[in-house]
Amino acid sequence: MLTVNNVTKKYKNFAANDNLSFTINDSEIGILLGPNGAGKSTIIKSIAGLLRYQGDIEINGIPNKALEAKRQLGYIPEIPALYDTLTVEEHLEFIRRAYKVEDTGIKDKLLDRFELSDKRKKMGKELSKGMQQKVSICCALMHDPSVVIFDEPMVGLDPHAIKELKLVFQELKDAGKTVLISTHMIDTIEDYWDVVHIMMHGKIAATRHNRGHVEGEKSLEDLFFEITEGHS
Repeated sequence: MLTVNNVTKKYKNFAANDNLSFTINDSEIGILLGPNGAGKSTIIKSIAGLLRYQGDIEINGIPNKALEAKRQLGYIPEIPALYDTLTVEEHLEFIRRAYKVEDTGIKDKLLDRFELSDKRKKMGKELSKGMQQKVSICCALMHDPSVVIFDEPMVGLDPHAIKELKLVFQELKDAGKTVLISTHMIDTIEDYWDVVHIMMHGKIAATRHNRGHVEGEKSLEDLFFEITEGHS
């Protein structure tokens, strides 16, 4: 479970996040949907413990900056941050050892799944943006986290990787994990979500739960554009 309670992040007088509160339960896929600059990446980085903020964030009931909370969290940043002189395989091995994960073959399974097996000896600086993104995803999944947060995860990915990533979302949900995805591309989230929070100006402007088609209810797309384009 992921709990965000009254979180505010300011840069001088600008509130990138303004008193945000939401919860994503176990076996749920939550979406932060909004245009660029809405504050999605700020709250994702705050959850990951990379920013100072006011308020409370908990991972399975544990303050997110505690070591045990970090053990239970997987984070895929918007911009991959690989080590230039580590190979693809060494990145995953570094994570495996850091989290004390037994060598059960998970590394090879992830490399195969995201078509990285033939790139395992390539260094981080030799990879394209899409390849770096796939390595970042593999690294985040190596230690089997119970809460996984994705920041614009599909940017730069090829069609096969996007297909596999969507399957990963569903598999994480089926395994009882908590998933939070930040995106500005409404056409990429389809119907696999459980709850969507539409963000504007650092706040949650609307929340929609996936109840299937409800007579008289606006579509998610219509609601999104009504909010983001300022229609009444």
